[in-house]
Amino acid sequence: MRVVFSGLAKRELDDATNFYEMEFEGLGKRFLAEVKKAVIRISEYPKAWSVERGEVRKCLLHRFPYKLLYSIERDHIHVMAVAHLHRKPDYWVERSDT
Repeated sequence: MRVVFSGLAKRELDDATNFYEMEFEGLGKRFLAEVKKAVIRISEYPKAWSVERGEVRKCLLHRFPYKLLYSIERDHIHVMAVAHLHRKPDYWVERSDT
């Protein structure tokens, strides 16, 4: 199934990638590779991850403290947030209504 990132999720992904790359050369690329692996897993098995809230599921990244929050739509997977696990829990909740 096709995976689509919302504009805000894409910005969060870019911000985190840039942050990690500034911290250590190549780390941003490793972060992005980990996100891509998660996206592939989600697209192949969209119902494999636990429900975070309502219809929103979460897929935890293996090597970074982030999760992808997504919903399963009729014809695609909608990633609404690339959320850090230790910052502002539930900040993304209003996004699930849109």
